[in-house]
Amino acid sequence: MTTRTIRARDRPVFGVDVHSGDVRGDDPSYALVILDPVDEDDPDAPDADGPMARITRDVVSFRKLCRLIDDREPLYVATDNAYELAADKGELVGFLRSLPDGTRLVQVTGAERPEPLSRVASRHGIPYGKEPMKEAEASARLAAANVGHEVTAFTDETRVKVSRGRSTGKGGWSQDRYTRRIHGNVRKRTRQVQSKLKEANLSFERDVTEKYGGYANATFTVEARPEDIPVSNSRAGDVRVEVERERRDGIEYEPLVKRRDRVIVGIDPGTTTAAAVVGLDGTVHALYSSRTSDTADVTEWIVEQGRPIIVAADVEPMPETVEKFRRSFDAAGWKPTTDLPVDEKLHRTREANYDNDHERDALAAALYAYDDHEDQFERIAAKTPPRLDREAVIAGVVAGGSSVEAVIESLNDDDGDGGDGGGSDDETDPTEPERTEEEETIRRLRERVDRLESHAESLEDDLDERDERIAELEGELEEAKREERIEARTRRAVSRLERETDRLERERDEARETVETLETKVETLKELWRLDHSNFDDVADDRGLVSVKVVEQFTLDAIETADEEYGLVAGDVVYLRDASGAGRRTAERLAETEPRAVIRDGNLSEVADQVLFDHDVPVLPADAVPVREVDELAVASEEAVVAALDDWERRAERRRKAEKQEHLDRIISEHRAGRTLPETEE
Repeated sequence: MTTRTIRARDRPVFGVDVHSGDVRGDDPSYALVILDPVDEDDPDAPDADGPMARITRDVVSFRKLCRLIDDREPLYVATDNAYELAADKGELVGFLRSLPDGTRLVQVTGAERPEPLSRVASRHGIPYGKEPMKEAEASARLAAANVGHEVTAFTDETRVKVSRGRSTGKGGWSQDRYTRRIHGNVRKRTRQVQSKLKEANLSFERDVTEKYGGYANATFTVEARPEDIPVSNSRAGDVRVEVERERRDGIEYEPLVKRRDRVIVGIDPGTTTAAAVVGLDGTVHALYSSRTSDTADVTEWIVEQGRPIIVAADVEPMPETVEKFRRSFDAAGWKPTTDLPVDEKLHRTREANYDNDHERDALAAALYAYDDHEDQFERIAAKTPPRLDREAVIAGVVAGGSSVEAVIESLNDDDGDGGDGGGSDDETDPTEPERTEEEETIRRLRERVDRLESHAESLEDDLDERDERIAELEGELEEAKREERIEARTRRAVSRLERETDRLERERDEARETVETLETKVETLKELWRLDHSNFDDVADDRGLVSVKVVEQFTLDAIETADEEYGLVAGDVVYLRDASGAGRRTAERLAETEPRAVIRDGNLSEVADQVLFDHDVPVLPADAVPVREVDELAVASEEAVVAALDDWERRAERRRKAEKQEHLDRIISEHRAGRTLPETEE
């Protein structure tokens, strides 16, 4: 482990290996190596030529190991097998949950199928021994060098739950107030947690259970690890806060450092620059497009995605901008024999999700380049020995232009030179003086400066061309804006006039409908007016109609209202729209107007019926005399009124006779009983 690697760690790294016993048995002990970072000016710092770390070795029990992890909070707990710390998957999940925030368990030998620790240590130049303490130290050094996979059972989402810290109890005199206080405190703490999450610019979702007086609980699902969340587990009074990471479906292994694979890049230059990255297996990795990014931004994005071995365009000849990207990455170029048609590009990218046509064109170029080299990739992979990196061989053949055998031999020579540094003397010209390491470094730097200066000049030319193009486009844009403003003003004026026309047409149609309605009413009112004036007899004779005055209800207020509106006089025909519910006073008030007849709709009370009968006011059923109404005015057939009056007279005569007979029977009965009626005494 180099000094630079150690300085990059500001927290200790633990290396662990089983010293004695077994994790499935009782009380296993562990060899523990702790790498503590040390500053150069620390008087206790080790030799500057060695690693800048203080190394502590110890043999501890599992309980003491967990206690040290809680106290020291190391960056990594490294081991060659994660199941040396847990007997099964359930215990491993429990161990991972117990780790402090920011501490990660690292398996330095790989993922589900780990390699021997000796092979991994040898590959990275780490000292190795078979003793548990040396294996623990090797694990710590490898993890400090970012070698290995993080063992995780949790996602990058964290659940923060705010809930009641005590039960609301079984009840009592102050139960409601007590419950309201607890729920109010939960709501208050929930708002504080939400405010802290917003201040930290964290994305989260909130789920609240509302209860009497506030919240029973609230759950925040935050897209961050617990160490990045400004809230921790706590319990105070009525409220408790629990912070817990979301579980995965199983145990997963994530590399500490993601390798940059070889890729194929398609580029579509123009006002909007787009790029697409495709793997050597044809998988679409990423898409990019921007109107504002320059060449440096696009280059930086491509570098983040991988190491290009092919840069492709969708047109022929290859645009100069794409050619510059190809040269900057020292990659092979690809272009179609003719410009790719749009329908073919749509068909080739039909399974991908892209945001615009520029991303589609860049992706189509990358995919067609992959299609063109797919057979070559398979042939190279078939010839590549298993121990060599297949992508490195493909890059050497495609981008370097070498044969498969030459690239494989070169990679084998590189592996062999790592031992004693021999093998290069035979290729050195004996007449050329041997360069020192500093001179060789200066030569390489000068060559690099020359390449960068050439690239800078090319970029300056591009800038000049871009400035000219920008000036031209700005002029066109200004002209387009002026025409757009004129067109917008015209559209607004036309729209305003159309709205005004629609409004006037609606008002015209409404006015015509109102006029037609009023004309009909005027004609009807003229007829009714003639019925109510001095020549009524002539009109009645001609038309056979009689005016009817409507009373809405058989109440004093309704009678007074009708009298005020159109007057109730002797000889009127009155129509009771609702004849029910009247008493003696109401019936007497109606009888005072001496109506010619009363048309009723509904049943009269016995009291009202008797009062009107005693005043000789005919009461006619509405079924016998149909009434035609126009707004507040009404008419009825004179013939129907006369017929109903004749019928009422016959019924009234029978009723009078019946009442007289009943009265005589009463007198006789009372006389026989020896009583005298009040009328007799008078």
